[in-house]
Amino acid sequence: MQLLRIHRKSTNRVEASWHIILAIFVAIGLELVLSNSLTFGTKYTVAGLEIVLIISLVIVPLHDKLRRLLAIFLLGLISIANIASLFLVIHALFGGIVIDGHDLLISSVAIYLTNIIVFGLWYFELDNTRQETPDFLFPQQMSGQENSWKPTFFDYLYISVTNATAFSPTDTLPLTHRAKLLMALQSSVSIITVALVVARAVNILN
Repeated sequence: MQLLRIHRKSTNRVEASWHIILAIFVAIGLELVLSNSLTFGTKYTVAGLEIVLIISLVIVPLHDKLRRLLAIFLLGLISIANIASLFLVIHALFGGIVIDGHDLLISSVAIYLTNIIVFGLWYFELDNTRQETPDFLFPQQMSGQENSWKPTFFDYLYISVTNATAFSPTDTLPLTHRAKLLMALQSSVSIITVALVVARAVNILN
């Protein structure tokens, strides 16, 4: 289990997981920025459950398999909450519901940034499971550095940033079906947020 392991050894360094935990807390903070009318249930309930899960994963000693299941559940919870917020924003935009333009714009940005963080975590978690075929092919691996270089969370976060902005792979290629499916889902959420929600929110502000 990689997501909340305190240290992960590579060939030339030890990577601490504090930045991974920080990324999750940033995603929770962005969720708290959303209006209650644009969240599935109450934002405090979902965020509180996510915090409890993080604490249980870090503090409570668990078997690796159970810890991994909790990590996947945590990512799934944040992903579902974020996508649900996007659908609620779209419903508010085209359903005739009166919502302040500033709230719409802030909510759009929060959903977009959360989308980047969550999928960066998905890529990191899935590509670090034990399997013969990696999920991604990095430029360093194509240049013959696969034995001296290993990707870290920041490399996967970069994949997420470029996929969310370019709506397609850039320098790193997805190799497996699940990697391609995740990247397609992330691109879809990003393009809907940018093309529909943000554009409509800016139009309301004008």
